[in-house]
Amino acid sequence: MAQPLHDARFLTSASTVNTLGVCHAEVAFVGRSNVGKSTLLNALTHQKSLARTSKTPGRTRLINVFLTGADRWLVDLPGYGFAVGPVKEKATWQAMVEGYLTGRPSLKMIYVLVDAEIGPTKLDIQVVEWMSEMQLPYRIVATKGDQVKPSRALTRRKELSGALGLHPNDIAWVSADKGTGIAELRMEVAGMLNLL
Repeated sequence: MAQPLHDARFLTSASTVNTLGVCHAEVAFVGRSNVGKSTLLNALTHQKSLARTSKTPGRTRLINVFLTGADRWLVDLPGYGFAVGPVKEKATWQAMVEGYLTGRPSLKMIYVLVDAEIGPTKLDIQVVEWMSEMQLPYRIVATKGDQVKPSRALTRRKELSGALGLHPNDIAWVSADKGTGIAELRMEVAGMLNLL
């Protein structure tokens, strides 16, 4: 049997939710501009350049859709926070992201990426609170887990989950560079998309 998500390929980019078509099921990835969304997508799909990565935060400025399986989508959303660009353009991004998150009946899960070493920031907490208020399905993924010293890992997990009002086991801890937690998250995503 083929590994789930390995067949992912770029489908389309959109600046508004209204121009997106329909699909059977989709999951979205959102987080601060430098939290590693594109890197995580590449790790989950076992591809090096499916999602374009950049050393400059905020390069993802559109809703980027990747097709996997039969009519299933992985969606990479513009980052919030340190994105480079005019203030007016950043406000447009926020409206675009919120419009997408609240306007997709086929959206099964929103993976909110938080930096394991730094986060959650005030913006991360605001995003999570907004999703809770809107009753959107979300899951926290702590990225760059390899940057947390092993001696601090347990404490860091408690600090991060406590700040978000969650149990440490409610958060997926991953490292795209080291591969930690990637296989488990891949299977979870595939399950959300009914690919298993």
